[in-house]
Amino acid sequence: MGDPVTHIRNVGPASVESYARAGITTAQEVRTLGPDATYARLIASGARPHFIGYYALVMGLQGRPWNDCKGQEKVDLRARFDAICVSTPAKSVSGLPQELDRFLRDFGLREG
Repeated sequence: MGDPVTHIRNVGPASVESYARAGITTAQEVRTLGPDATYARLIASGARPHFIGYYALVMGLQGRPWNDCKGQEKVDLRARFDAICVSTPAKSVSGLPQELDRFLRDFGLREG
């Protein structure tokens, strides 16, 4: 079966559900995908994009603490994060594209 995703530094128990919703259940899957593809899958499955979560994952895969990201490295990671967010169609928790889900809620056609 493999080690759970929490065996990656900086990935805690609160993240397990998000990873599972993205179809990722083992640390090896994350290592194989790499941080960018992993984060894209998280966003596509409904996880809200969060820069700190992204760079904490990058640092964790390198065996580094989450707050070790500084200077130009952080600037470069921000550019990668922004590119992932722009290129990944996000879904809401309901499974619908976020824009459609927001539209339906705004017009009273969906609760939330």
